[in-house]
Amino acid sequence: MRTAPVSVDQVVGGLERDGYAVVPGLFSPEEVAAARSDLGRVLEATPEGRNDFEGHRTRRVYALFAKTRAFDGAVTHPLVLGVADRLLGHCQLSAPTGIEIGPGEVAQVLHFDDSIYPVPRPHDELVLNTMWALDDFVEANGATLIVPGSHRWVAERPSGSTPTIAAEMPAGSVLFYGGSLWHGGGANRTDRPRLGVILEYAASWLRQQENHILAVPRELARTLSPRLQELLGYNIRPPFIGYVDGRHPRRALEDRGA
Repeated sequence: MRTAPVSVDQVVGGLERDGYAVVPGLFSPEEVAAARSDLGRVLEATPEGRNDFEGHRTRRVYALFAKTRAFDGAVTHPLVLGVADRLLGHCQLSAPTGIEIGPGEVAQVLHFDDSIYPVPRPHDELVLNTMWALDDFVEANGATLIVPGSHRWVAERPSGSTPTIAAEMPAGSVLFYGGSLWHGGGANRTDRPRLGVILEYAASWLRQQENHILAVPRELARTLSPRLQELLGYNIRPPFIGYVDGRHPRRALEDRGA
């Protein structure tokens, strides 16, 4: 993984001001190529979406950390964890997903990711998303559409006339955006798919969108780094949320009889 060209303070400043920030070059060209190759293997067996929100010409890789090791370094990158710590405090992975927007896909409905939690706005950030670009993201191929400043909205909702911007960025870049920012996948008007991976973090007192304890087989989880194990859910939210039979969940993971 490359060293970040910007500081945690700079990214957090962009998130607080605009609701998003783009950081170029966290993945090297070699890492981009390797991730594309490994996800390509997974995508061969991945169906297209089941509804308008998933996208009928979009393929989504769920249970990401059960299927590829290409993002083990990305998910624990010091810049990413530094920003997550500042915004969310004690956190965990929620819904990491590979997303390939296919040619002809229409724009996704604008939404904000922490809407799944019944917490009235405004509130402290509950969710942090990082979108890792494995292709050049441009408006024509479905770059993420965002409504700058909408993380501060309370009751407002976007309309057909609400201005959006496309988060254009070269492959290897990362788009940071908070869970309260209105956004959506863009339409792909090209003849090639657009591939990216979302690594989503949520405050650890919330339930994760995907149950990683079941999604990632225990024998595989045992081989992962301790920090990634914690992010998947083998962790305690202080003082003691998440224990197993009165013990830290890592003890259960280490129990070979389980």
